[in-house]
Amino acid sequence: MNFGGVTEEVMTREEFPLEKAREILKNETIAVIGYGVQGPGQALNLRDNGFNVIVGQRQGKTYEKAVADGWKPGETLFSIEEAVKKGTVIMCLLSDAAVLSVWPTIKESLTAGKTLYFSHGFAITWNDRTKCVPPADIDVIMVAPKGSGTSLRSMFLQGRGLNSSYAVYQDASGKALDKALALGIGIGSGYLFETTFQREATSDLTGERGSLMGAIQGLLLAQYEVLRENGHTPSEAFNETVEELTQSLMPLFAEKGMDWMYANCSTTAQRGALDWYPRFHDAIKPIMQWLYMSVKLGNEAQISMDSNSKPDYRVGLEKELKALRESEMWQTAVTVRKLRPENN
Repeated sequence: MNFGGVTEEVMTREEFPLEKAREILKNETIAVIGYGVQGPGQALNLRDNGFNVIVGQRQGKTYEKAVADGWKPGETLFSIEEAVKKGTVIMCLLSDAAVLSVWPTIKESLTAGKTLYFSHGFAITWNDRTKCVPPADIDVIMVAPKGSGTSLRSMFLQGRGLNSSYAVYQDASGKALDKALALGIGIGSGYLFETTFQREATSDLTGERGSLMGAIQGLLLAQYEVLRENGHTPSEAFNETVEELTQSLMPLFAEKGMDWMYANCSTTAQRGALDWYPRFHDAIKPIMQWLYMSVKLGNEAQISMDSNSKPDYRVGLEKELKALRESEMWQTAVTVRKLRPENN
């Protein structure tokens, strides 16, 4: 398939139907380890698609959520230790920090012939730091949905699919690729595109720190502050910075492209956008290159591991999130959301 003049191989649900996926995995017990971010979406979609699925989760609020979702203790819901022993396909959907602490338990039950599945390349890509080195006699594969587990589930229920990447790190059985594609279809992927664990991990960490989360907050805040410093009200600054972007413009270029959006706005907006986007590009690209190298060299992975391993990490995190939540820009957002027509 052609992507902007570059040919890429992709797998669609028409080319790899659900019936084929079920046949490939018909003798497997799929153990979803971790019911936090990706776990619910992937586990529920697999269950609804007719696969043999169990869940491994520690006791607590998340365990109770699994029970509420219909997983039955002692039948389809177990401790992590039990689920890893029972499963033939181990879907490791724990957070990166949790993988490090649980890895000895997982590795102990990775007997010959099993399959280890990830939805993120972090633990394997930087296993010189994480120490997550799988035994040589198992398959190690990945399917990484390009979105949250919540989106994966909601789109599945709408009959749609969230695009995913897939990779094979280790093929002990000679059937690792088929298993990866079958699981990708089983969890409800739209289309599947090939990657490697290393490429997925570096692109994912770059995206999170860049345009998906870190850079977008920095850009929005900078514009909001400049408008406020020049006498604009919070409502005006927020609407011109965030509300119009998220509620009006993003759906347009998501559906038909940036050129279409430019062509369908005012001539003043067109001219300004065309003149200014190269200036932002030139200013931001060196930062993106710096960010990518920091990710590729493992610096960002190390920072993440060091931070997450601190005993007071959650306390510090809540302080940072509280400051973000209570900032003027995002407190203004609370009021603006209440004033949207659908809420009145």
